[in-house]
Amino acid sequence: MLNTLLITGTDTEAGKTVLTTALAAYWQKYYPQRSWGIMKPIQSGIGDREWYQKLFALEQSSEEITPLYFEAPLAPPIAAARENRRVDLAVVWQALSKLRSQRDFVLIEALGGLGSPVTEELTVADLAAEWRLPTVLVVPVRLGAIAQAVANVALARQSRINLKGIVLNCVQPRTDAEIADWTPLQLIQSLTNTPVLGCLPYLDNLTDLDKLAQIASDLDWETLTL
Repeated sequence: MLNTLLITGTDTEAGKTVLTTALAAYWQKYYPQRSWGIMKPIQSGIGDREWYQKLFALEQSSEEITPLYFEAPLAPPIAAARENRRVDLAVVWQALSKLRSQRDFVLIEALGGLGSPVTEELTVADLAAEWRLPTVLVVPVRLGAIAQAVANVALARQSRINLKGIVLNCVQPRTDAEIADWTPLQLIQSLTNTPVLGCLPYLDNLTDLDKLAQIASDLDWETLTL
């Protein structure tokens, strides 16, 4: 059984927070006897950490959720430079190791996309590989999604990431026909040799935890053996 899962995406607005929230709601509802935690390792500007604190009764401090925080909503190396700081990954690794030792399951929401810079030398893909984090890739349902999926899976393979699967996400309301035409499941699986775990529908209310848990339960998590 996995005890850690990194949620990354093809780009900044792919839907990582939606999937992470849905998985947290799922874990909270269906595994109440087991402990879990959330981490946004590096955050630039107000956003995901505050969202998770608002939505869930997390027994984690702000620093435990986000070990590195920068004020400017920019790529971490740029945001850090503005504050005359550096992106100290040792701080993040120490916090993650501690959280993993205290929880049965830890959800990690990555910043940006797989190719987003974490430092001046490393990307999200590099970090996922170096830290051997089981990873799920979120692909937004839109025209061009197939190419995005293929390119990002290629990057994951090149970086030797433990890529567990792809989750499609409707960032806007989509018809069944649009989903089938823009993100054909079998074609994406064939081109990437990666299982597609399912498709998240468009949600206009991301605070309905019961609904989110149900949506997450519809995904093929048996592939991940959560």
